Amino acid sequence: MHDDLNISIRIFAWSVPVIYSITLHEVAHGVVAYYLGDDTAKLAGRLSINPIKHVDPLGSLVIPVFLLWLSGFIFGWAKPVPVIEKKLNRPGRDLILVAAAGPAANLIMSIIWALIMKLGHMLSATQPDVGTVLVYMGAAGIFINAAVLTLNLLPFPPLDGGRILMGLLPDRFSLVLGKVEPWGFVILVVMILSGFVAKIIWPIMVVEMAVVTHLVNTPGELFINALRVLLGETELVQ
Repeated sequence: MHDDLNISIRIFAWSVPVIYSITLHEVAHGVVAYYLGDDTAKLAGRLSINPIKHVDPLGSLVIPVFLLWLSGFIFGWAKPVPVIEKKLNRPGRDLILVAAAGPAANLIMSIIWALIMKLGHMLSATQPDVGTVLVYMGAAGIFINAAVLTLNLLPFPPLDGGRILMGLLPDRFSLVLGKVEPWGFVILVVMILSGFVAKIIWPIMVVEMAVVTHLVNTPGELFINALRVLLGETELVQ
């Protein structure tokens, strides 16, 4: 029974941050596009925070579970929000801002999860059950949003970093980079399975997570211990 409880708390602690890290990432793209002149996502009902409107069965469910089982690395995506370039006020500049909105949303979410973790720590003395769940959810939220943020800034399409780079490069170079896009996710999955992506993004993630926890004055030791539990390295202690 104790093991079942541990597993249930771990699953719940991961599920909510994972779902909203990719959902609100996409919503952010649509919101910025809307304020820059493109109402396509709004008309399609994609500015909702309801995860059901954004779930991609393959990218949100099958791929994350498969990669977690095969490589221990979680990666997934929601259905991309539709953006029509010609509707934007200033397409060249605005496409960069739309692409950057997703990672920016993940940064904001990681700060919010750090605050939730801090709240859980404060509640742990008087309401240990609630406090424990909030601490582990907060740790999961910091970790997964750091991963989604960093991964999406890798400089090749269809990742946001690739789209930002395409917007900054001269047209002739941008067109060359654009030819990579149809193969982008295949390349990314191969890089993940080979362990190459983890080697690139992990040092950056460590810095991001340290900065976020320090920014909101969340105890670093609390975060590290909670993350070890979530990753199955140590047992959950209530």
